[in-house]
Amino acid sequence: MNTTATAASNPILQGLGTLLPDLEALYRDVHAHPELSMQETRTAGIAAERLRAAGFDVTTGVGNTGVVGLLRNGDGPTVMLRADMDALPVEEATGVPYASKVKATDPEGKTVPVMHACGHDMHVTWLAGATALMAQARDAWHGTLIAVFQPAEETAAGAQAMIDDGLFKRFPKPDVVLGQHVMVGPAGKLGGRTGAITSAADSLQIRLFGRGAHGSMPQASIDPVVMAAAVVLRLQTIVSREVAAAESAVVTVGALQAGTKENVIPDEAIIKLNVRSFDEGVRRRVLAAIERIVNAEAEASGAPRKPEITPLDRYPLAVNDTAASKRVAEAFRQYFSSDRVHETGPASASEDFGSFGSEWGAPSVFWFVGGTDPDIYAKAKAANRINELPTNHNPRFLPVIHPTLETGVEALVVASRIWLAA
Repeated sequence: MNTTATAASNPILQGLGTLLPDLEALYRDVHAHPELSMQETRTAGIAAERLRAAGFDVTTGVGNTGVVGLLRNGDGPTVMLRADMDALPVEEATGVPYASKVKATDPEGKTVPVMHACGHDMHVTWLAGATALMAQARDAWHGTLIAVFQPAEETAAGAQAMIDDGLFKRFPKPDVVLGQHVMVGPAGKLGGRTGAITSAADSLQIRLFGRGAHGSMPQASIDPVVMAAAVVLRLQTIVSREVAAAESAVVTVGALQAGTKENVIPDEAIIKLNVRSFDEGVRRRVLAAIERIVNAEAEASGAPRKPEITPLDRYPLAVNDTAASKRVAEAFRQYFSSDRVHETGPASASEDFGSFGSEWGAPSVFWFVGGTDPDIYAKAKAANRINELPTNHNPRFLPVIHPTLETGVEALVVASRIWLAA
């Protein structure tokens, strides 16, 4: 890809070629040193240092480890750019020289491996590159740029933590909030849409109570394992029988924990599940169905106590503003060419990015950047095996550095300049 040729149409990007080696080194460094949610002190320090070097006014510790950079460059609109910083408790299996070997202590006190299995290392690098280029070319734009390096996206806590820490009171309200995410797809290509772009998500823990007994005397028990198994199977009917074909939802049971020994019937069982939805009415119906099924199965089993249903986390529905997203899409087509920009359906993945725009009352636009080697993606598509490519959160997920890195930097600059053009 000829970065110099495409950058000619945008003066801010003319320095990208020179900056790329530094950005690649930054990406490899952040990838090799991942940090769990709300533990992103090293990454936040790097972000703050780079923003200060570029001339931004920097505030650290926003929402615990969040970083906000402010660059005023004359009169004009205000644009907020956001990148998330946290990694996941996943053991890396990519085999690259810069693979993570980090272990950390999670909130429950357990030692876990840590990996940037969702691409937030690339997001940090993109924003570091875009802010450096914007600062170097201040004669090419006017207005105010806000750079937000957010903690704890993976736990749905980071955006709200920054908001609760006075983000809206301490910094100027943006005219638009912009963000992006690396995903499976041909590197160098972008996807987006108007309206819902990522799903709402609700995670729940269900605690089922029974009566323990010896494995040889099941008649003396109220078996929570059987109760849990019945619940799991019945939950599968919610989407297939209670959600209309024209609507969409996902109900996934990710954990079922009960007992410790094969000949002991335990007293209780734990189910952890996740719900994805794109409509608030569907969301409410699915959650109500879960509660109905869980309580009914417990009653049918003669459970001594009513089940406990505890919310674990919630992601809001992320909705792209219609007018703003159309402007971004058109600017992308003009800069990247139409064959590199496509409209995508709403993703069943979830993001807390939407909280910034919805709670600030500002239009927001979120889009996806492909991170898969184009040849590998093309071969997988031809063989109808795209679903076998390592997705986000997979131990083998690893975006190809080029052209993923430069595409993400370019996209942030191109989108920003729609509002900040001189």
